[in-house]
Amino acid sequence: MNLLTRELEEQFEKYPLGSQEGLFGNAKVIAKFFNPTGVGTWLITEGSKLENGDYQMFGYCHLGDDESAEFGYVNLSELENLKLPFGLTIERDLYMPANLNLIEAMKREGMTIPNYLLEEDDNEL
Repeated sequence: MNLLTRELEEQFEKYPLGSQEGLFGNAKVIAKFFNPTGVGTWLITEGSKLENGDYQMFGYCHLGDDESAEFGYVNLSELENLKLPFGLTIERDLYMPANLNLIEAMKREGMTIPNYLLEEDDNEL
């Protein structure tokens, strides 16, 4: 599967690195990547094209353990080069609804939402 589409490139142009800083759980998720053979979900909220043509992305990485899930950076090439069993690769969720914020996407995935995101969300109301 091709992880990068023209539509996703356009989303990265609208949401470059740092553009959703401070929005916490209200940040818009622009892509979801996942491991079809096991754990590994990346909810991407921002991305910028690097000089070498790769994309550096920022989002919430969940590797199957709520306590170890964290925000961080990942390059598109890192996800594209992960070798999975049966010759499979990381996939992009083609059915993720548009305009989900991070908390909504986490709920959809059955992830435990960290308290600090809920507290920030409450402060926004």
